[in-house]
Amino acid sequence: MKRFTFLIAAAVLTTTPAFAAETTDYSVGAQYDTTHVYVPQDQFDTFIASFVATFGGTTSKQGEFQVTPTKSLTKSQLVLTPSGTVSVFGFKTPIPYPFGDERTGYLVTDIDAAVASAVKHGAVRRIATFPDPIGRDSVVQWPGGVNMQIYWHTAKPNYAPLASVPENRVYLTPDAADAFVKSWTGYAHGKVTSDDKAASGAEIGQPGKTIRRVAIESGYGRMVVFVSDGQLPWPYGRDMTGYAVSDLAATLAKATTAGVETLVAPFTTGQRQSAIVRFPGGYVAEIHQGE
Repeated sequence: MKRFTFLIAAAVLTTTPAFAAETTDYSVGAQYDTTHVYVPQDQFDTFIASFVATFGGTTSKQGEFQVTPTKSLTKSQLVLTPSGTVSVFGFKTPIPYPFGDERTGYLVTDIDAAVASAVKHGAVRRIATFPDPIGRDSVVQWPGGVNMQIYWHTAKPNYAPLASVPENRVYLTPDAADAFVKSWTGYAHGKVTSDDKAASGAEIGQPGKTIRRVAIESGYGRMVVFVSDGQLPWPYGRDMTGYAVSDLAATLAKATTAGVETLVAPFTTGQRQSAIVRFPGGYVAEIHQGE
């Protein structure tokens, strides 16, 4: 009898999952997901003007705030364009750790639950959740060293939907790629829309090589994961976001007039024509037309 009871208990332990399946999606919408851009404070206004001139859109009111839990001061402003939103920071003090290397900020419906879910799906907290002037924030790191901010606003924002959803461009080696994709899709309720294990390396400056290219969509927007040997020529890997436009040539012409430097001239891979540019202040981005 004791042996029978033990076997039943063992069967329960081996068939019961360690935790219940995640059912809540904490995302709000791609228009609330921002790339974090850090620029020297003396180039802050120049960057803002060049980004708006390139993509159009509007800006929030500029201010100076303490956005970190420890003492600091930064200029801060949102740029809301039809192609994506950026949060711009121009620190007037040294930047406290671990800020400055988080690539994106994602608005969530419940900060505590979202952070707990991220940790459950393999992220680690780089900093405990803290209050900022308009809400609460945390910074997490996913497998492969991908750093993101998760934030919540006290007063619910209301931004217009994007005309085109930008790509969060993640560069990884095979050591971390599967773990990252599993963690991110589990947390974000993401769907892998394509997983090309024999994609052209020309898209990331490695012509003649084969790479893996994983495209993911979720309530947080689009993401593309480039899996390679990591031997990337400049400026690949520095481009955190890819912006979709209807006319690449016209967009680049506007960018050039606004003082934006083209680092990689337009090139075509598959159905996509793309270029990589650097804005005043140093922000590097990919811009593309087509899929």
